[in-house]
Amino acid sequence: MLTVRHNPCLYEVNARLFLRRMSEKYRRRLTLATIPEEVWQELSHKGFDLVWLMGVWQRSPGSRQKALIDPVLQRAYDQALPGWNEDDISGSPYAIYSYSLDPSLGGPGELAQLKGKLNRYGLGLMLDFIPNHLAVDHPWTFSHRGRFIQGKYADVHNHPDWFFITKKEIYLAHGRDPNFPPWTDTAQINFYSIDSRGALIDELLRIAEVADGVRCDMAMLALNDVFGNVWGEVITSYPRPETEFWAEAIGQVKQRRPNFLFLAEVYWGLEKKVQELGFDFTYNKQLYDRLRLSSAGEIRNYLLSGALYLKRSAHFIENHDEPRAVTTFGQERSLAAAIIISTIPGLRIFHDGQFMGYRVHIPVQMVRESKEVPDSSIMQFYERLMVIGSSPAFHDGEWNPMEVNHAWQGNESYQNLLAWSWHYAAETKIVIVNYSPNPAQGRLKVPLPEANIGRMLFLDELTGTTYIRDPDEVSSQGLYIALEPYHAHLFDMTTD
Repeated sequence: MLTVRHNPCLYEVNARLFLRRMSEKYRRRLTLATIPEEVWQELSHKGFDLVWLMGVWQRSPGSRQKALIDPVLQRAYDQALPGWNEDDISGSPYAIYSYSLDPSLGGPGELAQLKGKLNRYGLGLMLDFIPNHLAVDHPWTFSHRGRFIQGKYADVHNHPDWFFITKKEIYLAHGRDPNFPPWTDTAQINFYSIDSRGALIDELLRIAEVADGVRCDMAMLALNDVFGNVWGEVITSYPRPETEFWAEAIGQVKQRRPNFLFLAEVYWGLEKKVQELGFDFTYNKQLYDRLRLSSAGEIRNYLLSGALYLKRSAHFIENHDEPRAVTTFGQERSLAAAIIISTIPGLRIFHDGQFMGYRVHIPVQMVRESKEVPDSSIMQFYERLMVIGSSPAFHDGEWNPMEVNHAWQGNESYQNLLAWSWHYAAETKIVIVNYSPNPAQGRLKVPLPEANIGRMLFLDELTGTTYIRDPDEVSSQGLYIALEPYHAHLFDMTTD
């Protein structure tokens, strides 16, 4: 049984684009199961624990038709791939037609084969689970329409954009986040229906046979309170269930596979709620937004106030939903942000193309990508960062925030320095990041070993530079730090 490290690293990759790229690289038509094992071996050597193959399930013909004519999506296609054609567009991977492997990726049994290969290299396979909705043409919309929200005349009259009519002239609701227009290529699951819950859990149990974990899309929409607030006026004939869907679903899966991982895409401050229902990790959109928009001081306060929940949070600076990190943050700040998410407790998510410094955000409906030139300096940075982050200290060690003080009176730039340490066995790692557009100086309070020591050595593993300091000076004044904008030290501290 696969056991994933504490504070694991996850690699998210668009399955369709990745397979196309591998087929071009190896000059033959590949399927997921025939991707050469050296590809997975390389990911393992880079320090990854999990591979999230986004978009493996069979896509909907109805969703594809909507994707081809949507003017907003068409503009996004133009930006991502000028000169695109209809063959470059598929249905959304989040409008599921069937929880079976899409034929473009391989045949029956290939996910189980792939899982076996990944596990041999210490990698876990993570796949999508989309509980809130299915495609408008999913077979259940014909055979089990009671699993979806059905609209009465008044509902459709009051909210015509919420509903669509099936071939049997039944009105079903589209999947919906209350803050945005409905997803018109989807049909909304009724979470107050016992039959719906049972059918979804059956699907999840089947996924658990071929994967090591699931990333659960918009997980908070399945909560009783949220679902009731969104759909209460429509589902008046259904009593509110006594239990939460996630408690039932996670409980049944974990009973069969205790190590199966659940990652929740969740927002609105509901992270703690879904963690309590059994999720191993929850999206940390709050940290992402702070890294984009807030000062170092605000980020520090957030890390200190949320320390208890960090280890069950999933940190990222880009993914398939968010724009590329280099374009959102700028290059230097994106690398500083990468150091932060890589060296605090929790799940560390990295997106395919992030290590190359790619700038083009690709809509999930696209199955062909533009050719970008990798940025060699960003590639080298991430190579070093992943090697540094593979140290047992960053996975099994104890994390502690560190105090930074004035370098000299009147110099307030120290407030832009973020610092923490990891201790594991004889290892001590210290991370200091200047998360600001200006130079910063400060004095870092470093705990000294109890034994008598001659010198303190701080090897910056990012640059290879070693700083030698007198322990009396460090004890009395603190370790002097001076960093350029968005630069960092990743110290391995030793003594002699």
